[in-house]
Amino acid sequence: MNQVRIAELAWPTYAAKVKNGAAVLLPIGALEQHGPHMSMNPDVLLPTAISERVAAQVGALVAPAIAYGYKSQQKSGGGNHMPGTTSLDGLTVTSIIRDVLKELARHGVRKVVLVNGHYENSAFITEGVDLALRELRWDSIRDFRCIILSYWDFIDQKTIDQIYQGDFPGWAVEHGGVLETSLMLHLHADLVDMSQVRDHPPAAFPPYDFFPIRPEWTPESGCLSSASRASAEHGKLILAVCVQGITDALRTAFD
Repeated sequence: MNQVRIAELAWPTYAAKVKNGAAVLLPIGALEQHGPHMSMNPDVLLPTAISERVAAQVGALVAPAIAYGYKSQQKSGGGNHMPGTTSLDGLTVTSIIRDVLKELARHGVRKVVLVNGHYENSAFITEGVDLALRELRWDSIRDFRCIILSYWDFIDQKTIDQIYQGDFPGWAVEHGGVLETSLMLHLHADLVDMSQVRDHPPAAFPPYDFFPIRPEWTPESGCLSSASRASAEHGKLILAVCVQGITDALRTAFD
């Protein structure tokens, strides 16, 4: 039994940890294609793995991940037209975030860290937090605090230079690329088949979005850049940097 996973605790154990002031980390992901070489759940598995390691360092708990997210956008995730990608409307994402936060507050939790693993979720997570705080104030709960973060924001330039050797294509086209694939090779190698990686130049898009989506704009692989240089060694480095950075931030963020 993992003592940081809320779902694996008996309720009295959970209640005692909450009473002692434990913060809760909530991973938020998506079910989204990540190319022919990788499973469709990295956006859930990666923030969960990072959250569990951070929680162990700071004495926090980890809530079950939210496994569905907002619609994949063509210029950041390949597009919602890709088979397997299963998305929620923005209102639904917002409502789920709001409801989970209100329930955690009802349990007595007062510090929550929302750990995002799917870029497109960002605005709807913020809206969910805002609505939850508003409705909690109606019940005179005014000491509930939240932090929203995306794990990739803790990957510094030194780490990027070490991995990409000056050939970083940019975050906008990292979907299914070296970063995510390396983390998955380190954490869940059984869900990656490097023999299926498609080696192609980074996707190039015009400076606007078009609706309905033009499927031909998305590389056939679904990835926006090649994962051919991914490795478990890179993944180990990225994981360590993210865990350390988030851990350091959370030691003082609620002060």
